[in-house]
Amino acid sequence: MVIVSLAVVSCQPKEPQNGQTHSHGDDTHTHPNVRETFSLEELVAEVKTIPDSIMDYLHAQHHSHKVLERRTVPSGYETKELKYWSEYAASVEDLPAINPGPGEYVHVMEGYKHGYQNLVIGITETFPGGAPPMHTHKGEESHVLLQGEILYALGDTLFTIQAPYIVNIPPMVPHAFKNIGEETANLVVIFPTNVWEYDVLDYFPFEEE
Repeated sequence: MVIVSLAVVSCQPKEPQNGQTHSHGDDTHTHPNVRETFSLEELVAEVKTIPDSIMDYLHAQHHSHKVLERRTVPSGYETKELKYWSEYAASVEDLPAINPGPGEYVHVMEGYKHGYQNLVIGITETFPGGAPPMHTHKGEESHVLLQGEILYALGDTLFTIQAPYIVNIPPMVPHAFKNIGEETANLVVIFPTNVWEYDVLDYFPFEEE
């Protein structure tokens, strides 16, 4: 198994404002009506693992797409000892942030680093038009959104849903979502595990949208 860590270019806003322009390598674009809710100063590169035959076999039992890579969050963060009640709280802006896809950032709280046994939570910063790649998780997942409009790909189905909502995503079901609203969406994703991990597939369902 080969592990590759790729660099990610950070968008680091000074003050939230509408119509921000961002540069990602050679790509420069403007998000209309965008307000970045959280700082992206803790943006880190995801660890990307090339799939092996076991991963390929597992996915073949559930869907027909090819696995491109497995992504995780870099290690190196100390687990909290939780001696005092103040240590039970984690500021979102202090959590590592990742950039899974264009216009999509996630602040990740991994349970094992924060005293949880079976809990991972991510809060997205999904700009209008932003979307993660089509992917799967070993376990089930829940999405919670209080405000916004999202286009979902869940298995072979595309559907649009208006917040507030909760979406149930079963284990190993290919899925992705796209912000089709006019403002940034802060989607909360929840996993009953304590390590952030997902497998990227070779299919993107929104290219014709």
